[in-house]
Amino acid sequence: MASPEVHHLFHRPIADHSFSADRQTLAVAKDTTVELYGKVGNAFKLKDELKGHDKTVTSVDIAPESGRIVTCSQDRNALVWEPSPTGYKPTLVLLRIARAATFVRWSPSETKFAVGSGDRVIAICYFEEENDWWVSKHLKKPIRSTITTVNWHPNSVLLAAGSTDAHARVFSSFIKGIDARPEPSVWGERLPFNTVCGEYLNNSAGWVHSVAFSPSGNALAFAAHDSSITIVYPSGPEQPPQAVVSVSTQLLPFMSMIWNGEDEIIAAGYDCEAFRFQGGLSGWQLTGTLEAKGRPGLGDAREESALNMFKQMDLKGKVKDDTQLKTVHQNTITTLRVYEGRNGSVSKFSSESHP
Repeated sequence: MASPEVHHLFHRPIADHSFSADRQTLAVAKDTTVELYGKVGNAFKLKDELKGHDKTVTSVDIAPESGRIVTCSQDRNALVWEPSPTGYKPTLVLLRIARAATFVRWSPSETKFAVGSGDRVIAICYFEEENDWWVSKHLKKPIRSTITTVNWHPNSVLLAAGSTDAHARVFSSFIKGIDARPEPSVWGERLPFNTVCGEYLNNSAGWVHSVAFSPSGNALAFAAHDSSITIVYPSGPEQPPQAVVSVSTQLLPFMSMIWNGEDEIIAAGYDCEAFRFQGGLSGWQLTGTLEAKGRPGLGDAREESALNMFKQMDLKGKVKDDTQLKTVHQNTITTLRVYEGRNGSVSKFSSESHP
């Protein structure tokens, strides 16, 4: 693997990040604001700050085509930021939720976006031309707990969601007048709003941290707090799935994952590095880490004088500090995003971590 680009932006946790389509702008959720960084040479420099929320911003997403930015926050609001010659103009979205908004993503069509929440609902938001505002419809049943993550199917109608009730579910978010009628797929044919096309329980009843459709949309993967990933291959509406493959690991839980083609998944989380899973209908397996260990500059022992060695033994009970991990990230990786790729295969991805 080529050496990664590392950008230290600030010494605060990053809740979420998103790159623009040309990869010249990076949006980062930091506390109650979203910071926009522009690429200058090989570095990212702060160029703007989006201030509109009064509590922690939990998620951010940049629409690739329109450049619109959507943000959501613990203040129970979502904002759509429209690019303009004088900067970004915010528009409030009517979410109608009573608890924190936790996660937001644009649909591939960019005509709507989904906001997960602690209110046991997912708000599907779209623009109402006649009233000139963003409104929402709620996916409710059978969600029984906080939504932690969502992921769109390539057809912009089906939506996968993971929650703290240990379920990964696939819903229809079809909105008349906004969506074209989707082609029949393995998930179903007639798809009125709030149709549950699939519902899958984690074996250990652990929180579901990440969900992802394969590039074709014909398989769903989800990662849960029992350090497993599960891949579901549906066979058709009202039918049991062709296969449900669960891969248990001895690693710490995964927080985020992305597909690379139809036969590879990249996942990362509390182990502070990305891992590769490969397989298909007949089975999946963990094939290893993406990082080369023992990289130069990390953990190299300095020449220690005898005096310094005794000082360290006296102060800390050991000669050298071994708190430095041999991984690029030194803390939990919370989000993976596709940075570069085509036709479902990934050539570069981005990751974020707490400092």
